[in-house]
Amino acid sequence: MAKILYGCGLSLMECVRLRVQDLDMDRNILYVRDAKGGKDPRSEATRRHHVLESGLQKAVKSAVDKAGITKRVSCHTFRHSFATHLLENGVNIRVVQELMGHADVKTTEIYTHVMEKDISAVSSSLDRLLKADF
Repeated sequence: MAKILYGCGLSLMECVRLRVQDLDMDRNILYVRDAKGGKDPRSEATRRHHVLESGLQKAVKSAVDKAGITKRVSCHTFRHSFATHLLENGVNIRVVQELMGHADVKTTEIYTHVMEKDISAVSSSLDRLLKADF
């Protein structure tokens, strides 16, 4: 489940709510229902999950402790890492916004401040044109 949190950028509740029918193996797509914690008006229906969120939280905490990581890490850390790594790999911020389910791109821009910035790796348009000529 931690791999899904990181690999898809899901929140804790999005992950524990996943069902088999949410996976499209042919197209390699995962569908998220009630994203962002189901902030739409809620019904009075009682729902149950096959996995308790506390179980996943405890598993992540145990793995962090075993790895000797001293920084604060939670299930949400995987979501932040997912977005940051996409941006570091050149994925357009609007695409990341869509994947994260953010209504406003300003929310997605939060992830740009923690990106590794290697200014020496940046090339200008002219540099790219000159390289193409040779």
